[in-house]
Amino acid sequence: MKIRRLGISAIALATAGALMLSGCASGSTTPAKTGDAKAIISTNGSEPQNPLITTNTTETGGGKIMTSIYAGLVSYDAKGEGKNEVAKSISADDAQHWTITLNTGWKFTNGEAVTSKSFVDAWNYGAKFSNTQSASYFFDDIEGFSYDADTELTGLKVVDDTTFTVTLASPEADWPLRLGYTAFMPLPSVAYTDMAAFGENPIGDGPYMLAKTGAWEHNVKIDLITNPEYKGLRTPANGGLSIVFYSSTDAAYADVQGGNLDVLDAVPDSAFATYQTDFPERFVNQPAAIFQAFNMPYYLEHWSGDEGKLRRAAISMAIDRKEITDVIFQGTRTPATDFTSPVIAGYSDSLDGSDVLKFNKEEAVKDWAAADKISPYTGTFDIAYNADGGHAAWVDAVANSIKNTLGIDAVGKPYATFKAALADRKAHKLTGATRAGWQGDYPSMYNFLAPLYQTGAGSNYEQYSSTEFDTLLKEGSAAKSVDDATAKYVAAQEVLLKDLPTIPLWYSNVTAVWSDKVENVVFGWDSVPLYNEITKG
Repeated sequence: MKIRRLGISAIALATAGALMLSGCASGSTTPAKTGDAKAIISTNGSEPQNPLITTNTTETGGGKIMTSIYAGLVSYDAKGEGKNEVAKSISADDAQHWTITLNTGWKFTNGEAVTSKSFVDAWNYGAKFSNTQSASYFFDDIEGFSYDADTELTGLKVVDDTTFTVTLASPEADWPLRLGYTAFMPLPSVAYTDMAAFGENPIGDGPYMLAKTGAWEHNVKIDLITNPEYKGLRTPANGGLSIVFYSSTDAAYADVQGGNLDVLDAVPDSAFATYQTDFPERFVNQPAAIFQAFNMPYYLEHWSGDEGKLRRAAISMAIDRKEITDVIFQGTRTPATDFTSPVIAGYSDSLDGSDVLKFNKEEAVKDWAAADKISPYTGTFDIAYNADGGHAAWVDAVANSIKNTLGIDAVGKPYATFKAALADRKAHKLTGATRAGWQGDYPSMYNFLAPLYQTGAGSNYEQYSSTEFDTLLKEGSAAKSVDDATAKYVAAQEVLLKDLPTIPLWYSNVTAVWSDKVENVVFGWDSVPLYNEITKG
């Protein structure tokens, strides 16, 4: 089995002694750039699903904004390496009892100091059952967490303004890796007065801040300006961001061509054949931590039990992934062989059971017929997708592949926006399959598995549940070494290959373009531009 192994410079692992993440965060490591320090960079985005609250923002539209206006204990560089930002040090003798020391001088944009309490209170809010935060599961490894009752995270203790301790339920060697994710950001005390109102005009401690009260114009854009008090690793070389919420990537592409948009991080499929000549020396096509798939809900007839397993396998083997990635995506996608990404440590191209991800018409027809003997399938197989994300061409191609292989009616079901599509997923109102995918929150296999497939997880909208998978995931997260954890996550994925709660399709590259008005455009491991480095003018 070929498994990708990457060095984790952020964590020094030792059999004995301390586990520590440390480093200096006083001042930017970004090289000096030329350009107008007051210039506003315009880029594409999508309307966030929820108010902008750190522990309730788990989709990419809101995520781009949150990582721009907040700074956490750790931030990630372009390669996904964790570097201390607000944290001065993160250390443990046993990978279970962690001590976190903060750098002094950090402030929120309302002038309030960022202290240990800013983190502890925010994490407790996010974890509290009755607050129904979509990222609550990120705290389930801290002592005191409960999935079914309001409890305090007893594993969190404030020592003083710049020190707090974290006791995990069991040792986790790679726990610090996740601390750069939005859910672990601090919150100012004013947030708890009215959290919903705060989410409309959030106050952070990051490189950018809202340009004014009401800077978030719903379904239009959000305007950010630089935070003059920010002293971290991501000091902006520009004056701010205007993140525009487009109804289609084709419209955004046209705006870059017309000089009305500076940076587009997702080229539409209609431009795959031309984007390199349309934007010579102003494009990128590189691997990113993005996994694409589609799911069938377990609450729908025909998709659970033995019948469901047969139909899921049949659907998977009815899709000619190589042909679709070659013809539709023209080298910007790679057929999936697992449930993570080739840029993530632990990735494998030869999991046991991965043959189910290969086109096999004979086996697909055989499994579909066996499922029909249990309960005949009637009606149309539809795949829901958001029309504002450039998905129509591949959804139609996948539907046609299924239709031609299995002899059933299969079509795409467009929703106008990502928000509308996600709303039906969350409300369990789907009539068939749904486009699904994951852009890494932090560079770890666990992050590609737990949020999507763990029982009750915040993004497990289609209600998959497996005791075997949950157990392996828990054992992996509690492993004392990264290698031991990887072995458990590999085994957990092999359970997913049997159950297929999602049908893996392909891994996405970040395929992006930018106008001749900007320079120093770099994209990170997660496909998001390093906005702070972009220069203009």
